[in-house]
Amino acid sequence: MAGGAVVSGGSGGNPLRNGFIRREYLWAFILVTSLFFLWGFAYGLLDVLNKHFQNVLGITKLQSTGLQVAYFGIGYFAYSPVAGEVLKRRGYKTAIVMGLSLYSLGAILFWPVAKFSVNTKNPQAIFGGFVICTAVIACGLATLEVAANSYVSVMPPHNVANFRLQFSQSFNGVASFTGPLIASKYFFGDGNSDNLTNVQWVYLAVSGMGMLVALAFILTKLPEVSEEALQAEAEALAETHGGNSKASEPFYKQYRAITGFVAQFLYVGAQVTIGSFFLNYTAENAHIKDSRGSQLLSYALIIFTVGRFVGTALLAVISAPVLLAVYAVMCALLSILIGSLHGMSGVICLMLVMFFESIMYPCIFVLGTSGLGRHTRRAAALLVMGVSGGAVFPPIQGAIADKFSTRTSYYLVVPCFVYIALWAVYIWNQDGRRFGVPAAGELEREIEAAQGGVVPAAAVGALGYAGGKQEEEMYETKDQVENIEKAR
Repeated sequence: MAGGAVVSGGSGGNPLRNGFIRREYLWAFILVTSLFFLWGFAYGLLDVLNKHFQNVLGITKLQSTGLQVAYFGIGYFAYSPVAGEVLKRRGYKTAIVMGLSLYSLGAILFWPVAKFSVNTKNPQAIFGGFVICTAVIACGLATLEVAANSYVSVMPPHNVANFRLQFSQSFNGVASFTGPLIASKYFFGDGNSDNLTNVQWVYLAVSGMGMLVALAFILTKLPEVSEEALQAEAEALAETHGGNSKASEPFYKQYRAITGFVAQFLYVGAQVTIGSFFLNYTAENAHIKDSRGSQLLSYALIIFTVGRFVGTALLAVISAPVLLAVYAVMCALLSILIGSLHGMSGVICLMLVMFFESIMYPCIFVLGTSGLGRHTRRAAALLVMGVSGGAVFPPIQGAIADKFSTRTSYYLVVPCFVYIALWAVYIWNQDGRRFGVPAAGELEREIEAAQGGVVPAAAVGALGYAGGKQEEEMYETKDQVENIEKAR
């Protein structure tokens, strides 16, 4: 994209033409987007490690899901509230640096565990060590997700928040197919399929990458988006629609966030379930070797990534709830086919479902946290807690696969996608039943109407309100806005 198509003046319209990020946030946006690549890479390796540990350490399918339980249960479910409080009290920069530090620590701990695995007589203990390392990495990734997803969502202008987060998440997709590609060469390649030696070198590189990105954040001054600004925006918009702002109510009454947590919990549970047993499905249902299956998983994740970019383009013209509902219905139908078909046709459906999964996480996150004012950061932590669905569903699927078959276990995800489709319709109804994307101008006019023609300073910062020279004359710098707020 040309620079003019990325940097926005806040004029609204199609973000592919008019931009989706304010100039003062551009470098921060680039740095934060790099985080999406980091955790996409870590997640891409996780699914392949699942099968690799089965082969090398002789553990069952159900036992191998301990990695997912540690990753999603300890990291995301247990640690996300901690990350949310750090974000609320110390801001985005502190939370991000803390997340990168934990990520790098967990990755470097893979090295001694892999060293001890050579000629070990206790493979269960070695696997336990890898589970602990995975949990530490997951605590770091949970912190990064709470901070990065929230930060990209609240950057101005707000009318294209779904588009912007989908764009950043696209790089997560690029990383998630890079992981299995590397694993197919270094984990399952000649001489490595029966040992864990190369695991240590891959994770040492991951640790080094995390440290470099942490240093870049330490040396960068990130612009903050305050909760006061978000609260002012939510209250002004609520006044326009003739009601009180729900953002002023206690957090336990924020039903948008709570139902969004359930949607995220079910989506991630379904996504992890589909990915975790991909290699088992290809081996049992189509008699494909693990090295070839790992390549097919990479191709499926490439399809996922393509879906992210296609979804980004579609979100420029179609409202997020509408697109989310359509994609969820397609996932439900394909999941039924995965559980019903034999051979390569089932594998093709398994790969295709990843295309329609692609937009779900960022869409659910933005829809579940928008318009919540002072509750935005806490809601972000709650939505990231929803990632813990990845700890619940794989053991259930593993038990079904051990008792019946891997193919049959894929019916487990069908109800998940049905709920997501229904939730998308609920949000679509709450948001005024729009089929298209509202222009920034619509939000600006609503704010002006609510405030008697004057846009409050806090809302200016939160919405990315731009009025050309008029804005420059009224609020030339961020310091002036802060001085006006203090004077009030």
